[in-house]
Amino acid sequence: MKIQTEICCGSYDDALQAEQGGALRIELNSALHMGGLTPSVSSLKLVKQHTQLSVMAMVRPRGGGFCYETADFAQLLDEAKEMLKNGADGIVFGCLHADGTIDEQQSARLVAMAHAAGKTAVFHRAFDCTPDPFAAIETLIALGVDRILTSGQQPKAMQALTLLRKLQNMYGSRIELLAGSGLHADNVQQFLVETGICQVHSSCKDWKKDVTTISKSVSFSYAPQPHASDYEIVSAQRVRAFLAAVKSV
Repeated sequence: MKIQTEICCGSYDDALQAEQGGALRIELNSALHMGGLTPSVSSLKLVKQHTQLSVMAMVRPRGGGFCYETADFAQLLDEAKEMLKNGADGIVFGCLHADGTIDEQQSARLVAMAHAAGKTAVFHRAFDCTPDPFAAIETLIALGVDRILTSGQQPKAMQALTLLRKLQNMYGSRIELLAGSGLHADNVQQFLVETGICQVHSSCKDWKKDVTTISKSVSFSYAPQPHASDYEIVSAQRVRAFLAAVKSV
């Protein structure tokens, strides 16, 4: 069984590094330090013009959770439209009610939009905030969602081996499961063997310094020490190592 990989990218440069490392598919975002928001149209266009990558575009208009009021959802729909119009191979979204259950009406509109364009509909880790993962996955299957990105309702996927194995065994023939959060070259082999999941998502993250982040009186840092003057990047070397580990399973 062939294992598919996806690299989480926060910029055009990240996408270039991912492809240099051997990646074929990415999730394109902005603001990864906030869990990933909708990328700019410019970053998407540059990726599609200058790489051969398959691009899953995040559609998330703000940070925080996933219960979207009228204005939020209007923005989300427009961003999804722009992503698809400008070459995204799929959109990545997650819409919940205040009680954490799937917002079927909002999700159905996004699935229909993706499928009308012949693209992939991916429900992201909002799934990990649902009170009942089995009810949630049944709902997403009924809505026609193609893939779910999940850490098994734990901070890191390696902490959720039992649930992820159960979800794969019960639903893997009906919907694609893409596991992510905390997976890297040193643990992905164990994860794949123990869960049977055949798609994995990794940030392959490293840090790069920008000396203008902190001045004498002002700081634009978002990372703790020792990375206070850094921003996160995709490492081509770590992508290469991650893919090599996957291929050896």
